[in-house]
Amino acid sequence: MHDEDPDTALFRAAMADVRPIRTRQNAELRRRRPPPVPGQRHADDRAVLRELAHGERDGSELGAELGEALAYARPGLQRRTLRRLRRGEFSVMAELDLHGQTVDSARRLLTDFLNECHRRHLGCIRVIHGKGRRSSNAGPVLKGQVDRWLRQRDDVLAFCSARPVDGGTGALYVLLRR
Repeated sequence: MHDEDPDTALFRAAMADVRPIRTRQNAELRRRRPPPVPGQRHADDRAVLRELAHGERDGSELGAELGEALAYARPGLQRRTLRRLRRGEFSVMAELDLHGQTVDSARRLLTDFLNECHRRHLGCIRVIHGKGRRSSNAGPVLKGQVDRWLRQRDDVLAFCSARPVDGGTGALYVLLRR
């Protein structure tokens, strides 16, 4: 038999009377975390149900008020696609910030940006129009204009207000035809 070092021999002597504790086979040793609650998905689902209950809106009344969400889908686009866009499930490939622009310069910038995105075959982009907090009592100017301009473009399949983390009602996710 080989010689053990003194520490190992001391450990073995101290543990000589120790017996394993018998536990149930499936004993849960760690506390489980509660499952995550998909709050944004629930909010999106409620919004879709409200839309279905009140019929489709043509969007002409959208965009005039501070904080109001925008949404548009070209006829024939699946509702599921717009729902995924609302949830932010598409990767944003480019972004344009129109804060502080005049209507004329914003239109030029948006047109050039969309043309470049179309040329580069980008699928989803974000346009930040702002919430119009510095606009007069008439409400946000660029928000309504961007809403109208995007609806006029054949390469825009859908758009909707962004999730709060991406600008909320001051920004849009825009889905482009590739």
